[in-house]
Amino acid sequence: MIKRAFLKLAGTTALAATLATGAFAQEVTLRMHQFLPAQANVPKNVLVPWAERVMEASGGRIEIQHFPSMQLGGTPPQLIDQAIDGVADIIWTVAGYTPGRFPRAEVFELPFLMTDAGDMSAAYWELVEEQMMDQDFADFKVLGVWVHGPGVIHSADPITAPEDLNGVKLRAPTRVTNKLFTNLGATTVGMPVPAIPESLSKGVVDGAVIPWEVTGALKVAELVENHTEFDGNAIYTTTFIFAMNKAKYDSLPDDLKAVIDSQSGAAFSRLAGTQMQADDGPSRDLALDMGNNVITISEADAAPWRVAAEATTAEWIAEMDASGIDGAALLSRANALLEKHNTQ
Repeated sequence: MIKRAFLKLAGTTALAATLATGAFAQEVTLRMHQFLPAQANVPKNVLVPWAERVMEASGGRIEIQHFPSMQLGGTPPQLIDQAIDGVADIIWTVAGYTPGRFPRAEVFELPFLMTDAGDMSAAYWELVEEQMMDQDFADFKVLGVWVHGPGVIHSADPITAPEDLNGVKLRAPTRVTNKLFTNLGATTVGMPVPAIPESLSKGVVDGAVIPWEVTGALKVAELVENHTEFDGNAIYTTTFIFAMNKAKYDSLPDDLKAVIDSQSGAAFSRLAGTQMQADDGPSRDLALDMGNNVITISEADAAPWRVAAEATTAEWIAEMDASGIDGAALLSRANALLEKHNTQ
């Protein structure tokens, strides 16, 4: 499925030879900025291939320069404003790094909703088009939105039941996941992904919740020996935003706008989510090869976890209602879109 989606997005490949000979003059240079090292899975398997497809489809008229690991300065929570202000032309970030700024996107982070990251990413994109383009995402050009594969608890001590989280200092990525794991008994600590290895090694946190795919780049399996995952629906996932400076996009000639658009949007969002979940496997295998303890919570044993999850969802709906957003209606629409895309 990933391969088919890649081929669909790649479009005409005959331009590769033209690129190699430099027959077209470069017209536009775009700076792409993000928070992970270049060798991590998302840059390597999602962002850089996207940039290569854009450059190829432009016939060499667009150059995209990749700046990983916050090389243009700032911190991960500042990335979205860097796209808005033009510090970078293109950014990839976690929506929840700026808590409360993208409230409608949070619906896809609610617990036990996701089974497939590609399907949820497709639903996320559709909801963005329906409800977020002119509200949450009005200040930038949206290129793609997606979620990662099932969230996993990586910890120094084994976590087999909610009570095992009591007193555990646990890194969580977003406002919703902090609320969830607080309700489960942990002492949650919010921090961007790049801070996890040092925080684990220095004992600032006892564990972290992240998907398998990024643990390889962060060497998490060398820092903690226990990993708790869930059968069936994921306990959580995280929403991402891939965005471009609106003025920069608007300044492009129509044919180059069409190039950007042809490699972005619904199909790319599904591809990115599917790729992230596919990248879980090698990192999980690495932890097993190291002799680490992988704990799998069955759907039956997840019942007490779901009780706390229901409280988290109820709290989120109440918060949305208080802010003027119909939380129950938003969740109902997200579920309808998930059902639609799960059957496609």
